[in-house]
Amino acid sequence: MNLLEKYLTTRKLTENICQPLQTEDYVVQPIEDVSPPKWHLGHTTWFFETFILQANFNLYKDFDPNYNYVFNSYYETVGARVIRTDRGNLSRPTVMDVYKYRAYVDEAMVKFLACEPSEEVSNLLQLGINHEQQHQELLWYDIKYILGHNPLFPAYADENIESELKINVLNNEFSCIKAGVYEIGYNGDDFCFDNELGRHKVYINDFEISNSLVTNKDYLTFIEANGYQNFKYWHAEAWDWVNKQQIKAPLYWHLENGEWFRYGLSGLKPINLDEPVCHLSFYEAAAFASFMGMRLPTEFEWEVAASNFEWGKLWEWTESAYLPYPGFEKAPGAIGEYNGKFMVNQKVLRGASLATSPAHGRPTYRNFFHPHLRWMYSGLRLVK
Repeated sequence: MNLLEKYLTTRKLTENICQPLQTEDYVVQPIEDVSPPKWHLGHTTWFFETFILQANFNLYKDFDPNYNYVFNSYYETVGARVIRTDRGNLSRPTVMDVYKYRAYVDEAMVKFLACEPSEEVSNLLQLGINHEQQHQELLWYDIKYILGHNPLFPAYADENIESELKINVLNNEFSCIKAGVYEIGYNGDDFCFDNELGRHKVYINDFEISNSLVTNKDYLTFIEANGYQNFKYWHAEAWDWVNKQQIKAPLYWHLENGEWFRYGLSGLKPINLDEPVCHLSFYEAAAFASFMGMRLPTEFEWEVAASNFEWGKLWEWTESAYLPYPGFEKAPGAIGEYNGKFMVNQKVLRGASLATSPAHGRPTYRNFFHPHLRWMYSGLRLVK
């Protein structure tokens, strides 16, 4: 698949994810961390318009000069932007306007890519495609949060990505990994993000890692043992979070007449005890591990052991802080804002999830979120 084909395929998938939505669903922003689907559609388009077409295609004319302000996310270098919490107030541009914007930029990109781009532009286009794939996953998170916090619990669609959540439970067997010096980081010629580069050696002690993710059945034992009410399992910051936010179960779990239900993309249904527990914060993952007398893996342990188990259904919390690898340098200009400036107060998750776009995951991928967040498809694997 050449770059143009990959570009068009990626753009189409974004719109396919949104296809079951009603117009009203595109604009809702229940919390700061959730962006309206309409904004994702516009922002991913803005990325190609700003960093490729405006900078490299002399024939290009902006669709609307105001869109740089509306759809810039966090790029200080590119100019002012709508405050993140105000994205849900953007009743204009309309959903129809945003789809026209996408079509306009796509048409210009097809014309631009009729000639072979330079290596620099090709690399930028690869980044833009991977950037849109990241937003495809965020779309799944945000759509689920929007619908899952609607009092009617409407279904997204009966057939959806969550049908892939079922995994082979391997009876909680553990793989033994021997102590030694291992190489960590991306090693190849295909695309990767800058935070994966700087392949380096780390020493790892002996450890054992579970071949299976923690299931709903496993996690229910923690709830029934009053794990959310017992401070001894929680970090101090996590205990404050549990009490201030009145957290009693994973996100989307609801106790009705003594029975646990979970909201999913197909609606509110009784929990499946054999599915991996999902939508956990780092705080909850670490507390459960403590309850079990075990711990979470470091991101280095996870990468070394990844060939021993099935991964990719849920992002897996690690014990590691999100920090740069040796020799990490921010790229010049706006692109340098992509990863480096977020390397503080966040935890690394490894693997991929059922919401990750095709061919977007790899064992060296370093996802990262603040420890209290849990609207992403996140679970955990235990280490002893």
